[in-house]
Amino acid sequence: MFSVSQLSNEQKEQIAAWAAEGAQLPDLQKKIQEDLDIQVTYMDTRFMVLDLGIELVKEEVKAEEPAAEDVKVPTGAVEATVDEIVRAGALKSGSVSFSDGEKALWMIDEMGRLSLDADTAGYQPDEEDLIKFQEKLRDLLT
Repeated sequence: MFSVSQLSNEQKEQIAAWAAEGAQLPDLQKKIQEDLDIQVTYMDTRFMVLDLGIELVKEEVKAEEPAAEDVKVPTGAVEATVDEIVRAGALKSGSVSFSDGEKALWMIDEMGRLSLDADTAGYQPDEEDLIKFQEKLRDLLT
């Protein structure tokens, strides 16, 4: 088992410097083994950091902003199309683009049930958009 007392002051300072630069436990273990030629386990490295009172720098997780092409731009209109080739298991099928920019596939099955498969899981269009979509669909299918 490894002990911190086996380290020189220079080695302790070097480990602290690596940690200050953002090195995490696996990085420290690797650097200690490669640069200082001291064989340590992950657990030894963990205890060493605690014994030396070294604070590891936590990486800030930045929230990803949606890419420009992923941003839904409200158009204010609901647009629907009917597929020329009907999807399997459907009497009629097509696609719809809601006023908030969300797109979905729609189909009417053998029982006359309408279903939507939105690009975004769990998406629910607002009531006004659903009414406009049903009106568009009625016009397209009559």
